[in-house]
Amino acid sequence: MPDRALEAACPQPVCGVDEAGRGPWAGPVSAGAVILAPGVEIAGLDDSKRLSAARREALEPLIKARALAWGVGFASAEEVCALNILRATELAMRRAVAAMSIRPAFALVDGNHAFALPCPVRPVVRGDSISASIAAASILAKTARDAVMLEMDRTHPGYGFAAHKGYGVPEHARALAALGPCAIHRLSWAPVRAAIAARRVRDR
Repeated sequence: MPDRALEAACPQPVCGVDEAGRGPWAGPVSAGAVILAPGVEIAGLDDSKRLSAARREALEPLIKARALAWGVGFASAEEVCALNILRATELAMRRAVAAMSIRPAFALVDGNHAFALPCPVRPVVRGDSISASIAAASILAKTARDAVMLEMDRTHPGYGFAAHKGYGVPEHARALAALGPCAIHRLSWAPVRAAIAARRVRDR
């Protein structure tokens, strides 16, 4: 289970940072940033992918209530296409850090890339399984993005966003082929471009 060993060795205050939604065909990429309060435990923190949706939703308000500071940021589908997914992820992370009420002195970031944040950064491979603050950030990033995709399901019905959250599952591929892309699809991504091309050929 994640603990605070990495945090203890860093300049203080230290935040954990993680993202959600780098892989989907539609919707934003999101990021969470969390500074855990010293001596305040939040039981059950783990990599958001290893938690059920119900468990993530139960932990989200606890993290927000008990953390010293937290923030969530997004980069839109348009920004993903304009910048590329790596730079859009960095933008979402910068927005998450900027949204915190406390400026961190250091950041532990999930993965192997040293994103340019407003403080020194240490990448941590599988950090959401090692660092409690990264795990907390991963939960906030995931729940925030899921909430956006639920709203997008109401705004853009027929694609199944509430179920698959924009990922490239067969249901999404069928809907994309039938309906074409909507305003939140990542138009530069190969499966979306292929669906657009197929519809153009079909509609000739």
